[in-house]
Amino acid sequence: MNESDRKDGGEDFGALLDAFEKGQAAGAKARPRPQVGERVAARIVGFGEESAFVDLGGKSEGIVPLAQLVDDDGVRTVAVGDTVEGVVASLADDVVVLRVRAGRGPAAPAELQQAYAHRLPVEGTVQAVIKGGVEVSVSGTRAFCPVSQLDSRYVEDPALFVGQRLSFRITRYEEGRGRGANLVLSRRALLEEEAQARAEALRATLAVGKIVRGKVTSLAPYGAFVDLGGIEGLLHVSEIGHERVGHPSEVLSVGQEVEVEVRRIEKPDAKGRERISLSRRALARDPWPEEAARLAPGTRRSGRVARLESFGAFVELAPGVDGLLHLSELAAAARRELHHAREALKVGQTVEVSVLAVDAANRRISLGVAAPGDETEDAAARPAETPGFGSMGDFFARSREPKR
Repeated sequence: MNESDRKDGGEDFGALLDAFEKGQAAGAKARPRPQVGERVAARIVGFGEESAFVDLGGKSEGIVPLAQLVDDDGVRTVAVGDTVEGVVASLADDVVVLRVRAGRGPAAPAELQQAYAHRLPVEGTVQAVIKGGVEVSVSGTRAFCPVSQLDSRYVEDPALFVGQRLSFRITRYEEGRGRGANLVLSRRALLEEEAQARAEALRATLAVGKIVRGKVTSLAPYGAFVDLGGIEGLLHVSEIGHERVGHPSEVLSVGQEVEVEVRRIEKPDAKGRERISLSRRALARDPWPEEAARLAPGTRRSGRVARLESFGAFVELAPGVDGLLHLSELAAAARRELHHAREALKVGQTVEVSVLAVDAANRRISLGVAAPGDETEDAAARPAETPGFGSMGDFFARSREPKR
């Protein structure tokens, strides 16, 4: 390298260094030191005898008392590199002191008051069921949690929580007379905030076509609601599977885990309600091509009446494969005029049909009435007739009898 190169390189390096220092200064200016009461996230970079040292992302140095980071047995619950969230409790000599939760011992009352003021979570053990809720011990202080605030969902038996150590938020703090503070707690508030945080994280990753797992939370005649992790989507009854489903309860149950595909995401409406459409059917094997290949014109089958319309009856030939028995075919077999398929058939009835045509491109199968006495392709496996209704051949035979 000649002198000119060294000179140019030195100038280039000096320019880069100057730009870096200016960028650092701008970043520090853009990120002012947090104030008391502000909620921040910090990464643990080391441990001292009494405190953990944390990095607040360039804002300033910080510490967290070790008493905030141990369990009931005094065992540390975090490690270097972990991220903790807390509230700025104080500022001293440019050092930010974070409180992650209320402590124990003589300082507990003051820390509980601070936890209330800054909405910090506190830990407590459910002691007993009392009128309207449960008694909770928080840092040696007796507190009350209404049963409606014990969980994010309805609690039928609060006794199940007795003995559990849980996190709460102090929703009311009143100085007591010689017996410490009077505290009212809510666990539900924390759970809803956590669910909202998970929902925001999930919302950022959701996209049409993505396959996700969820849990069925409720069933309705039109579909099932599935919790994807803080966000609910609707699995419409027509998207549960390829087979025809009358009610979601025929296939699904509350609490069941399902794998679904996101089909549509609609923007929130005026009330902030978002709509996410899901499909389980999209992930299942489509039986139509394979089954339709077996149904050449003239093939006779036994099927179940799935739906009745004014123009005809849809007959399920196999799970997920329906054919249309047109009203004109029903009328011809009955030898009388019909105005609706329900005049000849009932939903659930087993009928014998003959394939007239298969339109593979449009997934349509046209059916006709099999002549009485003909054996269908699957006669041996034919299900029993609907009690008291008889076969379709018998029906048409009776319909042609002279009226008395």
